[in-house]
Parts: sequence; C-alpha cells; structure tokens
Amino acid sequence: MGSLPHFLSDPPSQKQQHNLVDPIKLKTLFKSQQKYLNNFFDKLDHSQAHLFTQTLLNSTGTIFITGVGKSGFVSKNISQTLVSLGIKSQFLSPTDALHGDIGILTEQDVLVMFSKSGNTEELLRLVPCARAKGAFLISVTSVEGNALMGLCDLNVHLPLERELCPFDLAPTTSTAIQMVFGCTVAIAMMDAKCLTKEGYAANHPAGRIGKSLIFKVKDVMKKQEELPVCKEGDLIMDQLVELTSKGCGCLLVIDDDYHLIGTFTDGDLRRTLKASKEGIFKLTVGEMCNRNPRTITAERMAVEAMQKMEAPPSPVQFLPVINEDNTLIGIVTLHGLVSAGL
Repeated sequence: MGSLPHFLSDPPSQKQQHNLVDPIKLKTLFKSQQKYLNNFFDKLDHSQAHLFTQTLLNSTGTIFITGVGKSGFVSKNISQTLVSLGIKSQFLSPTDALHGDIGILTEQDVLVMFSKSGNTEELLRLVPCARAKGAFLISVTSVEGNALMGLCDLNVHLPLERELCPFDLAPTTSTAIQMVFGCTVAIAMMDAKCLTKEGYAANHPAGRIGKSLIFKVKDVMKKQEELPVCKEGDLIMDQLVELTSKGCGCLLVIDDDYHLIGTFTDGDLRRTLKASKEGIFKLTVGEMCNRNPRTITAERMAVEAMQKMEAPPSPVQFLPVINEDNTLIGIVTLHGLVSAGL
C-alpha cells in the first residue's frame, strides 16, 4: 500500500495551523457572495438586457466579444458558449486587435466589450478603431459614469455591490455576474432560435452529449460474422465456442430464415449446469433459451438501448437487434455502448 501524502499524514505544526481554512468563515463567504449576486439579480435593468439580447440576435455578422484580464477570460467563455449553440461569435483580443486583428471586423458585426470599470485603457484605444470599421459597439460595465459607455452605441449596466475580496479589489463577484449575464443571454438566444436537441448535438459530435443524441443502434451494433448465432436444435455443449468466442456473453437462437427465437447467456449455461449436471450434454439450446428476450430495432437511439438494458426487473448486458419481421440483423452490447462513449 502507498503512504499518505505528507500534508495528510503529518500532524500540522503550530505554524501550519495558521493556514487552515476556517469552515465558519468559508460559509460566511458563500453567504456574502450569494448576497452580492442577489443584488445583481434584483437591480439588473431587464429592458437593457432585452435590448442587448435582441441586438445580438438581429446581428447579420459575427458577434465579437472582448475584455482584458479576468473579463477577457469571461469573454472567451461566453463567445465559446455562443459558438456551441450555433451562433457566429469570436473572442477578439484588444491588444492583438490593435496590431492587425481588427481587420476581421466589418460593418455587419457587433463588438461587445466587458469591463468592470469601463475605463480599461486597451478597450478605450480600441473603440475609435472599431468605430472606423463600422461595427456596432456595446459596453457591458459595472461602474456608473465610466468613459467606455459614453463612446459606445449601447451600454448594459451590471449592478455590483462590491467584490467578495475583503479589499474589494480582486475581481471575484464582478466576473461572476459577467458570466451569469453572458450565459443567460446565450440561452435566451438559443431559445429564440428554437435550437433543438438534435441541433445542439450536431455541434457536439465528439462529446457524450452529442453521441447520446446522434448515435443510433445501427451505428454501434455488431452484425453479420460478429453475431454469436445457433439453431434451437443445437446441443448446448456443441455451442460453447460460439458462446465464448464472439465476446457477447450469449447465443442468439435463430431459425432457418434468421428469425430470432430467443437467447441463451453464459449465465443460463451456469444455471443449467448446476441444475442438470451431466444431463447438460443431452440438452439443446432451444430447450433452455429465453424465448422472450428484450430486443431493439436498428433505428432507435443508442442511448435508448442502454436505458432498455438497465430497466427493471433486472439489467441485461446485450440486446438483439431485429427488423420489423423479427429478423435478426445485429446485437448491441453494454460494453460496446460504453466503448462508444455513451
């Protein structure tokens, strides 16, 4: 066995005691942050928020979002959220913009500038250059009477009581409300565009969300030579290789026309062996198979197959895939679904 890290196993020294987090103070901080966020929700001008959202929605170009420092990180996140919803957006570094990147701006575009103070030097230098490109300028700020709001076509005020930081300096609450505001606007635009689950999944094809909404049973099932098939008249002991070699943990019992009759699992084999002992050598698969197995069709969603496997009264590890004529065309396994990232 490995040893515990020294910071867990060694008793804290007297000096280290001063670095411990006070749970009562931590709880107080969470309550304070909640209070400051509630102040934002209570005092936000919803008419400004609506105008801002509608302006972005009406844009025929790209929604560029910019900010400096922590507001820059927030701007990147909001822009990426918009893109994931199928909305044309891009983060624009204010520094790089002044060194050539502003060339991407057009008169069809909107430039949103996040700044707590509204007096950020880099953004103030960017404004006349963006104005010359014909872009619609929006400032999102928290300090009243700032320089940036007077230079833009539209300003949204994000009410800020104070930062959670004890010195009221570190941007902890201001960035939180920027993120809440931006992401809420993004979802409002998503709703206005009537984005469907399928549309959202199309933008996330490699993630679990996308796969669960895109992959169908036919995309993840085994078929043809991969299927562990046998006839109902076959002796159980003659089908052990087929049962174990295909990696499905079962036999799919079919008739001469490939219609599914039932299934026989490795669990059925163990139970039959325990009950029949040497009598198993004379038993056929058809005598011991389950003639009413759970099945699924190829056009169903793969995530439905997983849900069906896990349904009561007891979970199963596979589902035979059949067509409308009960003809066997494949098998989907729990291992295959997990391997596919579902």
